[in-house]
Parts: sequence; C-alpha cells; structure tokens
Amino acid sequence: MSTETQQKASAAPEGPVPRLDPAPLPERSIVLVGLMGAGKTTVGRRLAQKLGLPFVDADIEIERAAGKTIPEIFEHHGEAAFRDGERRVIARLLEDGQRVLATGGGAFMDETTRANIAARGISVWLRADLDVLMRRVARRANRPLLKQGDPRSVMERLIGERYPVYESADITVESLEGPHEVVVDDVISKLEEFRKSAEKTSHE
Repeated sequence: MSTETQQKASAAPEGPVPRLDPAPLPERSIVLVGLMGAGKTTVGRRLAQKLGLPFVDADIEIERAAGKTIPEIFEHHGEAAFRDGERRVIARLLEDGQRVLATGGGAFMDETTRANIAARGISVWLRADLDVLMRRVARRANRPLLKQGDPRSVMERLIGERYPVYESADITVESLEGPHEVVVDDVISKLEEFRKSAEKTSHE
C-alpha cells in the first residue's frame, strides 16, 4: 500500500475497534508495556531473538499506517487521533499471529487495548524508577508528551497516572540500569512461571 493510500485509509471514518476473541495461551504474543524509557524496544528485540519470534514495534507500525512520524501525528491531529490509530494498529497486530510486541507508553491505558492484549497476549510491564527513565529519555528528542512542560514533572505525573494501571499486567519485571540481557532473562524466567501457573490452574 502506498503512503498516499495509507493516509486516505487512515482518514476514512471507521467503526469501533472490535474486542478480539481469546487465543490459546501457547499462541499468544508477548506484549511489553511501560513508560517511555522503560526499554520496551531494546529488550523486546533481544527477547524476540531468544524466543525465536518476530519483533514488532507498535509505534513504527503506527507511523507506517499514518505516513507520518508520531510527533507529526500529535502536532497535526492531536493526541486523541493518535490514540485511535494506536488502538486500531495494536488490534491488527494482535490478530496477525504470535510475536513480541512493544507498545507505546499510553497504549495500555486504553480499555479496549487492554482487553485485546488480555485476549491475545501475555502482558509484561517493564517497570523502572523515575531517575532511570529520565536518564534514558534524555537521549532522544522524539517524545511529544515530554514537550508539554518540565520533562521531569511530566514523567512524575505519568508515573502517578499509569503505574496503577500497568500493575494489572500479567507479569512485572524491573527494568534496571545495566545489561539488557539481565532484564531479558528475567522476562523469560517469569514467562515460564506464568505459563506453568496458568496451565496448572486450567487443569484444576
């Protein structure tokens, strides 16, 4: 599909994003959630390689669908339009087969997206403290939400708003400073524990 066609398609009115039917546990994607700077993309790439699964970054897919960068979408259309596109893209990706999927920081805040992730994925919250997040986001300038005031204050507000929702993820892994492989191994270990526990519960 050409960029022009994609832009026309994304501008066309569409109905509500459907709630996906549940998939069997062994077929579910691994969905990484957490704030910007939590390491979702970096950890996700390494995790996918170790698990032998494809890796997809939802933000990149959103940009492809819109034919614009995320900062451009925010600037030209606003956050609400971005969130609607995000909701649709993630639903499509969850229907496309098992993978490791990195989501944007606000994606898991959407009720429909959370329901679809619960149906088709195993959600993994990469949790990081404020100082770690600030050191990481300082390396990149393409964070639209951090341009809406003092970055540290904005991040503190996002932590207050989003961490209580992230806590509903299936698995929580601390995203610490240091080698990403340590975080990847922790994710894999907790995935194994989660699957064993889920299988045991299903047989009771």
